[in-house]
Amino acid sequence: MKQLLTIVFLFGFQALFARTITVGPKETFTTVRSAIEAAATGDTVLVKRGIYKESNIILTKSIFLIGEEGAVLDGEDKHEILTVSGEAILIKGLTFQNSGYSSMNDYASLKLIDARYILVENNIFKHAYFSIHVANVTSSVIQNNSIAGYTKTEQTSGNGIHLWKCDDMLVKNNDIQGHRDGIYFEFVTNSVIEKNNSHNNIRYGLHFMFSNNDGYIENTFKDNGAGVAVMYSHHVLMHSNHFEHNWGSSAYGILLKEINDAQIYNNTFDENTIGILMESTNRINLVSNTFQSNGWALRIQASCSDNTVVSNSFFANTFDVATNGSLSLNLFAKNYWDKYEGYDLNRDGVGDIAYHPVSMYSMVIEQNPNAVILMRSFMVTLLDKAEKAIPSLTPENMVDESPVMKMIKR
Repeated sequence: MKQLLTIVFLFGFQALFARTITVGPKETFTTVRSAIEAAATGDTVLVKRGIYKESNIILTKSIFLIGEEGAVLDGEDKHEILTVSGEAILIKGLTFQNSGYSSMNDYASLKLIDARYILVENNIFKHAYFSIHVANVTSSVIQNNSIAGYTKTEQTSGNGIHLWKCDDMLVKNNDIQGHRDGIYFEFVTNSVIEKNNSHNNIRYGLHFMFSNNDGYIENTFKDNGAGVAVMYSHHVLMHSNHFEHNWGSSAYGILLKEINDAQIYNNTFDENTIGILMESTNRINLVSNTFQSNGWALRIQASCSDNTVVSNSFFANTFDVATNGSLSLNLFAKNYWDKYEGYDLNRDGVGDIAYHPVSMYSMVIEQNPNAVILMRSFMVTLLDKAEKAIPSLTPENMVDESPVMKMIKR
């Protein structure tokens, strides 16, 4: 929010001295490039309806570049379209289409480089390699854009919104599909990803690496090739997101790899191969999340420690929790488990006996994945019942001592 307020203030100050330069087939300026060259600080370049086949337009002035409905910048499948560098610049209402592809360069429909106080909103990106590529930018906003890529292969597709080495950014309310990764963060700090819909991307809905003190809030990640990957970061806030229908042999709602000191709460994991896969992850608070109809709700590798799993709801999952070790250094408490068969004699809402969420069969599958063919067989059911009565193979200390009897409503 502070980024947007600062930008609005700067834009308001510029508007005191502004003029409008119109671009169109019947106007004095017939190309966007010539209008930008003629503009002064604070001016508005208004692009009329039409298709403008211009390549590699460079914008370094503090101006407003606004398109009327039907104003299209076309890269002809050969070129980058618009490169922005500077401060206090608005890009609004334009359609970018057919940016070029290169195996050597990250061609983008819109590229922001060495800039600050940039607002990119209400644009349409179609048939793009990279749609919005951002490098070394601070205090800027990308919001309310519709973004669609090539939808080819990982090698021939770029990312929808790609941020590298940025700080104090807001990515909000964008619809992103058809790219390699919907949203990509690398070396991005103090930034927020909010209310985006990232779906039907080839690899990740969100790919997040080496980025600290960030948050992603109220987003939907659905039908992506591998789900969401959050890696090599610390102090990440993740709440009120929806991770839905990310299916595949290597798919998950979220992969957490070498994440420390994060807060994950009020999220929904619905119909994913794995809800959350945790590797070398420490001091994570996993609170008030819902895991429903996943293959594995939660896979916590033996390399994880000091994590808390509290007040979550697990129901209709094939496996609630799985691990590849015999020792757990994580805390489970006050979760709802639909497979819990205990009782509550004093009616305080908490089960009177502990619940071991790791089944023997899940341990067998960890060691021998081909054993999945025996799923739902009578023998597996019998062995799981025996293991619950006399635990011997499952991790003894991976236990919820206070399971709740009713589903937790958020």
